[in-house]
Amino acid sequence: MYKKIISLGLCLLSTAVAIAQDAIIEQSRVVLQSPDKNYELQFYQRQDVQQRRQMYYTVSYKHTPVILESLLDIQLDNHLSEQAMALKVDQHANWCENLVVKGISRSARDTTWKPVYGEQELIRDHFNETVVHLVKEDNAMYNMDVEIRAYNEGIALRYFFPENEKGTYYRVTGENTNFTLPEGTQAWHASWAQAPYRLLPLRNWPGNSERPLTLQLPDGKFVCLAEAQMTDYSRTKFTLDKSKPNTIVTSLHDPADLVSPVGTPWRVIMAGEKAGDIIENNFIVLNLNKPSQVKDASWIRPGKIIRVMTQTTADALAYIDFAAAHHLQYILFDWKWYGPAFTFESDATKVVAPLDMPRIIAYGKEKNVGVWLYVNQQALLAQSDSLYKVYHNWGVAGVKFGFVQVGSHRWTTWIQKELQKAAENNIMVNIHDEYRPTGEQRTWPNFLTAEGIRGNEEFPDATHNTVLPFTRMIAGPGDYTICYYDKRLKTTHAHQLALSVVMYSPLQTLFWYDKPALYENEPEIAFFEQVPTSWDETKILNGEPGQFITTARRKGTDWFIGAVTNNNARTQKVPLSFLTTGKKYLATIYADDPAVGTKTKVSVKTMKVTAATVLDIRLLASGGQAIWIRPA
Repeated sequence: MYKKIISLGLCLLSTAVAIAQDAIIEQSRVVLQSPDKNYELQFYQRQDVQQRRQMYYTVSYKHTPVILESLLDIQLDNHLSEQAMALKVDQHANWCENLVVKGISRSARDTTWKPVYGEQELIRDHFNETVVHLVKEDNAMYNMDVEIRAYNEGIALRYFFPENEKGTYYRVTGENTNFTLPEGTQAWHASWAQAPYRLLPLRNWPGNSERPLTLQLPDGKFVCLAEAQMTDYSRTKFTLDKSKPNTIVTSLHDPADLVSPVGTPWRVIMAGEKAGDIIENNFIVLNLNKPSQVKDASWIRPGKIIRVMTQTTADALAYIDFAAAHHLQYILFDWKWYGPAFTFESDATKVVAPLDMPRIIAYGKEKNVGVWLYVNQQALLAQSDSLYKVYHNWGVAGVKFGFVQVGSHRWTTWIQKELQKAAENNIMVNIHDEYRPTGEQRTWPNFLTAEGIRGNEEFPDATHNTVLPFTRMIAGPGDYTICYYDKRLKTTHAHQLALSVVMYSPLQTLFWYDKPALYENEPEIAFFEQVPTSWDETKILNGEPGQFITTARRKGTDWFIGAVTNNNARTQKVPLSFLTTGKKYLATIYADDPAVGTKTKVSVKTMKVTAATVLDIRLLASGGQAIWIRPA
């Protein structure tokens, strides 16, 4: 009995000593607040009895902890470079364990910039910044900064390596940035970029989760973990810490080989009382990227696009006529126009399909309809040094990259170089398959949109569509590929109309599997004709992931509303208080109505509204409503 008591006492004493030994180094402590004081981040180091140090941080939002004490850690293995250059070889098991703070600098910025296109006309770049300057205690050659920014929209942090005085290179083998959440937090988990979503607790995940990662806290708040400026690095996903509960860890795809000065991508933490707050503030991802490298962007033109299903000259001209009649700006020739896509033997400067490309492009110009071409990665790898110039000479508007490889450092930098080459030849870009943007469309605005989304070509159900705006769409434009007439749809047609507002994409694909012959003068197609793809203002009127969302966007004096529900019917009251007080408007409402005599069953009604109007929106199961509001 006495032995057990003594053993327990020693155990408790040992634990107490360990806690005391891992004491906070007060000289390292940093407190940073956002300009509106809603966010607060604290940074500090802890040191154990062997003098090993670790970096930690916490984040609170409106005085409530949203990220509990979490580890900041990055692992490097530079021994090959160190040996080759006759430098001291770092022997530390944990690369960060002997970093000491040599200084702390603070700054602030408050500027505004105008994007070429976007979800709002002007973007405010307003933040307070602290940079913690660290150096290895036994090797002054190695300096590292932890850069931390606090925006009103969220927190951003990254590791930055100043130019190395000895010229050694940096091999990042792992980034272990942690995010410890309150007990009871749930995550919208997706295993890959085009995967379905599941709401899971922070345990027993079926593999890594994609980013952005949206989390529901037990107190009702929402948090989103995102990535910005992933342009010279390996893609990361999220995994669960095996030893610490409720903790998410940044998981690096493979090592990244860097040349200083260089920073890792920004890790972004956004919080909101409502899920819609995260969507409205997603421009923080753009702010964390470099300004546009395109001096004259007048040739970059957002718009709507239809795919040519049968690749003949006659059909292409018919699609151009359809596009012109219905205010679509582009047509797309999908794969095989230049031959088999998955071989290096195909020449993407030679038209193999029975298409008179010069005639088609010239006719499109007469009708103000541009031509986009699909090109698979094999042809891009083999020919892109000259390919974009050829397409520019042809008069091609844009290129859709197909089946690109993603994840590794190699393919990240390859894609960035392709965007630059395309921009130098006035070619717009749409990147398909698993690629997700991280705000680089600010730097290369010719990069209009990307897939990285389980879109309509896979015919997801309505519930999936109510998850996407709060998850995938935080990353930036998503090419959802709306299919309006296809019989495989799992939603109503008014739901599809509404998605053209809910799913932001400056290049909005409409009628993905459709042909002009399927159009039978359905009156609701007028909504597709009028809806823009770039906006001056965006508001999320209501919504919860997996349940419903109502999005309102303004272009000039007109407002467009998209409301969609999950697989369940529901009724909502939507105030129009965002309209200008004292002005009168006309609202055209496109709603599901089984009594309508068309195959799409969509009614079209117009009513007078003002800022005092509250709309009663009745949504069928898997349904939606689209509304166009303009000054009376």
